[in-house]
Amino acid sequence: GRERASRVEMLEAAAQRAVDEFADEFDKMAELRRRATKALGRCTQKDNIRFDGLSRVSHVTDATDWRVEYPFVVLTPDTEAEIAALIKACFELGLTVIPRGGGTGYTGGAVPLTPFSAVINTEKLEQLGAVELTELPGVAHKVPTIFSGAGVVTRRVTEAAEAAGYVFAVDPTSLDASCIGGNVAMNAGGKKAVLWGTALDNLAWWRMVDPDGNWLEVTRHEHNQGKIHDIAVARFELKWFDGAYAPGEKLLKTEMLEIEGRRFRKEGLGKDV
Repeated sequence: GRERASRVEMLEAAAQRAVDEFADEFDKMAELRRRATKALGRCTQKDNIRFDGLSRVSHVTDATDWRVEYPFVVLTPDTEAEIAALIKACFELGLTVIPRGGGTGYTGGAVPLTPFSAVINTEKLEQLGAVELTELPGVAHKVPTIFSGAGVVTRRVTEAAEAAGYVFAVDPTSLDASCIGGNVAMNAGGKKAVLWGTALDNLAWWRMVDPDGNWLEVTRHEHNQGKIHDIAVARFELKWFDGAYAPGEKLLKTEMLEIEGRRFRKEGLGKDV
């Protein structure tokens, strides 16, 4: 009888601790939300900082329908210029950053795995230029390129290329919903990739944000205008700019990165495995 009573007391104490810890979480979460609102509010409009249930539920998974944790906050920046400061603030708050476009991926790349994650929705970053003939470093003739924001729907780029008499190589099944940022992140391909390669093969230049919250601009040199694994060495110029300033304004350092072409894909297969 005593042993049974002792186990009951232990169970009761454990249950009470669980209830107390659960109750404490509400206060901790409210405090973190207050801090996050203050820190993130310096980087973007308050309306772009979303803790509401609908926003969090809408960003809990992608096309995999794999659900692990709800994001702590969903951010919907108005411009690319806000991204560096937002990412730096998220890291200072201890949040994991997850960029998300159309949410059409089948790899779980946009799925939060921790309750302390910030999903950055890039759908407003929809700047799209015209197809232009551009001089690329180390390339003898001008090459048709198009500038696109991360949130531009793939179909728009495809149509812009067709209107100019060209073919946009990246052709995923989800092109009516997927975004260019996701295409680059997942190295999207599609049926046209057999001829003209995947997203990686067709990148001339891109801008991203590093873990320190600084801008990183990557320029491909001596682009072979074909599949990247066919060349001996792929060369990239890396330029870091201070994230506290506008993109491209305050240069911090430069570096040349050289990678053997064969390292990008399994030899003999020409596939990303």
